[in-house]
Amino acid sequence: MTAREITPSEGPVCGCMRPPGSRSITNRALIVAALADGDSVLEGVGLSNDTRVCAAALRALGIRVDIDEAGRRMHVAGCVGAVPPGPAEVNTGESGTATRFMTALVAAGQGRYRLDGAPRMRERPIQDLLDGLSVLGVKARSEAGTGCPPVVIETSGLSGGTVTLSGAVSSQYVSGLLMAAPAASGPVTLSVAGELVSKPYVDMTTAVMEAFGVAPERDGYARFDIAAPQVYEARTYTVEADASSASYFLAAAAATGGCVTVEGLPRASAQGDARFPDVLRAMGCEVTWTEAGVTVEGPEHLSGLRIDMNAMPDMVLTLAPLALLARGRTVIENVANLRVKESDRLSALATELTRLGAKVEEQPDGLAITPPRAVTPAEVTTYNDHRIAMGMAVVGLAVPGIRIAEPDCVGKTYPGFFDDLETLAGKESRS
Repeated sequence: MTAREITPSEGPVCGCMRPPGSRSITNRALIVAALADGDSVLEGVGLSNDTRVCAAALRALGIRVDIDEAGRRMHVAGCVGAVPPGPAEVNTGESGTATRFMTALVAAGQGRYRLDGAPRMRERPIQDLLDGLSVLGVKARSEAGTGCPPVVIETSGLSGGTVTLSGAVSSQYVSGLLMAAPAASGPVTLSVAGELVSKPYVDMTTAVMEAFGVAPERDGYARFDIAAPQVYEARTYTVEADASSASYFLAAAAATGGCVTVEGLPRASAQGDARFPDVLRAMGCEVTWTEAGVTVEGPEHLSGLRIDMNAMPDMVLTLAPLALLARGRTVIENVANLRVKESDRLSALATELTRLGAKVEEQPDGLAITPPRAVTPAEVTTYNDHRIAMGMAVVGLAVPGIRIAEPDCVGKTYPGFFDDLETLAGKESRS
């Protein structure tokens, strides 16, 4: 695959745009709508490899999901809480979200289900979720005994009961079980052992559940009580703009001293990544929220900072490249779970930022980045990781000579990313 060279902006990047719908919200809405009573319409969905994989996985079970490409809608025929019985083979590709969510979903069914994905998916942990499902009467195992997919689920349905899940590795375990729990034969209590990573993603999950008529009772992030059996109510549901995708365009303003408005992202969003503008403010940007969305205006010089990114770990892939352009050291902490994502993201970032001239100290749970006097032109290896590709592309708007290897990997969440980035960056040169 040919590397893609990023053309630096001729001036500050200025403009207004609306990213696709949130991939994370879309996949949650797909799972909940699949369990609902009746047909649901999901409006403004994010159409990406991840959401298409989730839709295809539901179809593999016999749940109808139709995609209206032009209208960016999905039509989902709910199964009224009765997951179609196995045997069934489900392929979840490279999507960790779909893998964890579908594993919990099929546990509420009847029969044997096998879930598998891409090679990297076979390296990503899921044992904590399998152990939790076993407590609810399900035979759930890692086929290879590695604690990773392929996963085999043999089930006669989820029983009620109390489950304890570790919060240390992935919030997706908690989210998957929360969404499937209403289909259990009795009430489910979910306790979280230790500190839960990526808390806002669980808030996102409960917000989607509540939109479809099921409201878990909760004690913060330590305990969730779900009445069961009960069935979600079908509805028309509008998906917010994707905050993770928005971060790259807001970062473009920060990197070039420009001014970018992202529409469709409410300040009260349940997406944890919608707090990323606060990080940019701490680096010296001006941030303005309105009913339409958020505007970021970049400073003459960005400032380094020390920050705990546990609540929005994916945004490390936007922040760390910006650290190359800042004055002063940037220290990113409390994101050890980035090592079990699409790549070992901490190791990958350390390698690529060093290639671009930074001095990087890699810690077990973070990075300390000292920017170079001048960024070294280079081809960035992306490790087939969409967020590395998108985050590093922003640097290329500010300095020449940045090439992105395997650029098509952005299709996992944002197939049109490079076209949208170039369109936004070209606004200044056309004015």
